[in-house]
Amino acid sequence: MNFKIIIRALGALLLIESFFLLLSLGVSLIYGESDWSALLYSSGITLFVGAILLAISHKAVKKVGKREAYIIVSLVWIVFSIFGSLPFILSGEIPSITDAFFETISGFTTTGSSILNNIEAMPHGLLFWRSLTQWIGGMGIIVMSIAILPIFGIGGMQLFSAEVPGPTADKIHPRVRETAKRLWGIYLMFTIIETILLLLGGMSLFDAINHSFTTMATGGYSTKQASVAYWSSPYIQYVITIFMFIAGANFSLSYFAINLKFKKIWQDEEFRYYLGFTLFFSIVITVMLIFSENLGIERSFRDAIFQVVSLMTTTGYATADYMSWLVPISTLLFVVMFFGGSAGSTGGGIKIVRIVIMFKNSVLEFKRLIHPNAIIPVRMNHKAVNGRVVRNVLAFIVFYIIIFFVSTLIMSFFGLDVETAMGSVIACLGNIGPGIGSVGPAENFYTIPDAGKWFLGFLMLIGRLELFTVLIILSPAFWKK
Repeated sequence: MNFKIIIRALGALLLIESFFLLLSLGVSLIYGESDWSALLYSSGITLFVGAILLAISHKAVKKVGKREAYIIVSLVWIVFSIFGSLPFILSGEIPSITDAFFETISGFTTTGSSILNNIEAMPHGLLFWRSLTQWIGGMGIIVMSIAILPIFGIGGMQLFSAEVPGPTADKIHPRVRETAKRLWGIYLMFTIIETILLLLGGMSLFDAINHSFTTMATGGYSTKQASVAYWSSPYIQYVITIFMFIAGANFSLSYFAINLKFKKIWQDEEFRYYLGFTLFFSIVITVMLIFSENLGIERSFRDAIFQVVSLMTTTGYATADYMSWLVPISTLLFVVMFFGGSAGSTGGGIKIVRIVIMFKNSVLEFKRLIHPNAIIPVRMNHKAVNGRVVRNVLAFIVFYIIIFFVSTLIMSFFGLDVETAMGSVIACLGNIGPGIGSVGPAENFYTIPDAGKWFLGFLMLIGRLELFTVLIILSPAFWKK
């Protein structure tokens, strides 16, 4: 194990984090609030530790193997969250180390589960940093940094593979560094466009930037305690719905759209299922709301599609308290929480492509039973899916369900009722934000016991890295020569 290159990579990444902390410091100075000192000290501490790590690893063999990549990718979220929580602790806004770490790892993993009960009272610099953690984590700290790490003599392909472990590995350029640059270019472009559109809808510049950060990251942190429900504007809610949907789609498709290759988008089978699932759940819930809530057709459709897209893409914004709706509606939305966005998106969850492959493989089992000697492969986009990928998908879904049920049991030991235990687990494992029960959209995670918050933080991490990246490190085989 090349531990020096791990230390060197973490040191380089901490330098990047210190830069983003300085951006938040600038926001604090603009508003003339007292949180500037906490952000300045946090940036200085992060920079100092990063420089120390680079100094003690300057003679590292500049080669990143698979094992080193898995460790770097897993550790960076923890290390970023530790140093990222410093502004909250030093400012006294979140004095509890547990709560500060929970809020920060929830940001970097784009989960969006919060412990804050009065978001509007927090200084602008810290609110900006809170949103920025999600924007950084959305496209992935590693995907961002592989365009920078070669400066320090660290290759990027292994890190890219470990950070994006899904069943598809779309690259829009043969060189992984160019892929990272273009993905981040698209990400930035959509962030700017959404900011402009939200400004036109009457949001302030500060609110528009923050919500664009957390929409494109499918993170869901808002600058308001009531989330997007604070704005009753249908225009703002539809704009955010559209950009949540875009962020939940494969970013390679956005690249095709920019290059006017719209036919390629519709030819993508996962995208068609993603769109189909979204419309199906939205229409069904709209009909239920029309007859149960008396909201009118447009309002029912708007509330339905916003909540469906928010939960399916694992963004976690809310414009209504879906726990107050009919039980069948909240049950449907609970099912939607397991879906997740598309592979290659900033969303969490199981991912649409895995669900489709599992469904197709299950249906084909009937044919295989009838024709035991026939070779009947699963097909996606008219191409046979490698058997290894199918096995990986089935194993992932089995592990996901097992972890969900075991974690629900563990959370119940902390005194939570079954509904809240299930809601907190799926909210954090799926990187969604709000769940059901006492952690629904009208509540938060403040009342969860400290031990429960640390456990949920672990679930956020394995959910963000899609289980295997973290779990493989915990296996004895990983550490054998």
